[in-house]
Amino acid sequence: MEWFNKLKVRLQALFEAYGKVAIAVWFGLFALTLSSFALAFQMGVEVEGVAGNTGIWGAAYVATQLTKPLRIAATLILTPFVAKLFGRTPQSALTE
Repeated sequence: MEWFNKLKVRLQALFEAYGKVAIAVWFGLFALTLSSFALAFQMGVEVEGVAGNTGIWGAAYVATQLTKPLRIAATLILTPFVAKLFGRTPQSALTE
C-alpha cells in the first residue's frame, strides 16, 4: 500500500498549494461519486454482502470509499485545470 500512501502525500501537498479549489474538487468528486452509486443502486443494480444490507445510501457510501484511490488520482489531475479555469494559481507559485 505504499503507492496509496504516496498518493495521499501528493494530495496533501495539492491541498496546501491550491487550498479551497483542491478541497472543492475533492468534495465535488465525492458527492458526484456517492450520488451516482446511489442512483445506480436505486435503478436496480444488485449489491450483495454487508453493503447490500445497509440500504441504498449506505451501500453507495461503501462503494464510494472503495473508489478513494481513483478519486485521489482524479483530484490530482483535475485540480490544476479547475484552478486555471477560475484564474487561481497555486500558493507555492506565489511565494517563489
